[in-house]
Amino acid sequence: MPENLQRILIVDDEPNMLHMLSAILRQDGFEPACAQSGAEALELASVKQFDFILSDVRMPGMDGIQLVEVLKEKGIDVIVILMSAYGNINLALEAMRKGAYDYISKPFKTDEVVLTLRKAAERERLRREVVRLRRRLMRTEGDPEIIAASSAMHAVLDEVHQVARFDTSVLITGESGTGKELVAREIHRLSPRSQGPFVALNCGAISPYLLETELFGHARGAFTGAETDRIGLFEEADGGTLLLDEVGSLDVAFQVKLLRVLEQGEIRRVGETADRRVNARILAATNENLEAAVESGAFRNDLYYRLNVMHIHIPPLRERKEDIIPLVGYFVQTLNRRLRLKIAHISREAEATLLAASWRGNVRELQNVIERAMILTPGDSITLESLPYDLRTSAGRLPASFCEEDALSLKKAVKDLERTFILRALNRTGGNRSQAANLLEISYPSLLQKIKEYGIT
Repeated sequence: MPENLQRILIVDDEPNMLHMLSAILRQDGFEPACAQSGAEALELASVKQFDFILSDVRMPGMDGIQLVEVLKEKGIDVIVILMSAYGNINLALEAMRKGAYDYISKPFKTDEVVLTLRKAAERERLRREVVRLRRRLMRTEGDPEIIAASSAMHAVLDEVHQVARFDTSVLITGESGTGKELVAREIHRLSPRSQGPFVALNCGAISPYLLETELFGHARGAFTGAETDRIGLFEEADGGTLLLDEVGSLDVAFQVKLLRVLEQGEIRRVGETADRRVNARILAATNENLEAAVESGAFRNDLYYRLNVMHIHIPPLRERKEDIIPLVGYFVQTLNRRLRLKIAHISREAEATLLAASWRGNVRELQNVIERAMILTPGDSITLESLPYDLRTSAGRLPASFCEEDALSLKKAVKDLERTFILRALNRTGGNRSQAANLLEISYPSLLQKIKEYGIT
């Protein structure tokens, strides 16, 4: 564990418990300090910085939950994990609603304490990493929208930085809602054309005839209703970047005209006879398989290779689960400002549900779910009840791999099913691993091992 995440304050009114936990955690690389009451812990935390506080709930005077509340009121930034021999789900949820990171039921295994602390340390590292990454990200208003906590999105951003400085065509692929336009905007921002305009067009939303006038412009009198000259998006993007989104939906006849523009750098307005020079960098985006479209004749082979000089693929959200919680944090922050809300937390069971979802609508769907949850949340914390019903019950469905006809690996299917049932049990018990192990009818150590093996956080 990193050195800056080793200082821990153990709070318990039982000296034997303090002694045992101090010895265990010291062997695991922590630097423990002890307090026998909430008041003593508060005094120590006020003068010395700790990375963790591991506190009993039931103590004379100030109890553990009250300690969490006072630490929050005083603005003392520390990860608090509570423990109690009188635990139940309601008490655990109350503790986390007040600001505790996790809750451990006594008696506990040594591995459970260490695993919980390591997981908290990893979450804190991830939070700092997200803050660092946001410096690299772009949004029109100046705030980041591309969250890259996963190695997959790190690779995407590396490709973006590599291709941005070269004035060449880029094909951006990915499922709907993955953020293809955001990636295109980042390419433009990092390119030598960044001072020029960025213009985007959804090719699938316009008919072929209107698409020609939209891109190339038209002369006065070219058709009924054309009362004035109008420039097209190619001219509007001159000196900058033009994004052709959903390029796979282009009519085959129009593809010929687009190819001519890309090859010659000239457009002709509808109703005119003279060509006009344009200088716009072309980025194209699609959620379709253009190679298959080329083979079927729905997309021109020569246009495909003209657009696909460089290729960036954005993986779906279900393949980069590490991005989900950082994205949630970002959406909560931005939506708090826009909706004038004060959502401060998200419950552990809600987090687990979000991590278990398939997200067929990708980042766009996640944003919509969080916005809905924030509007429906009566307090300052997003809970499981705030999430859509179908999302809450999705943990009971078979994993997506079971529905794939070509997926015949029994070993992988068993692992997928195990992971799904573990997440379902953790959801039902509010994150209590002991109770989850009982529901699953497996031993507690086996559950901890499987949580570690499947990367469940």
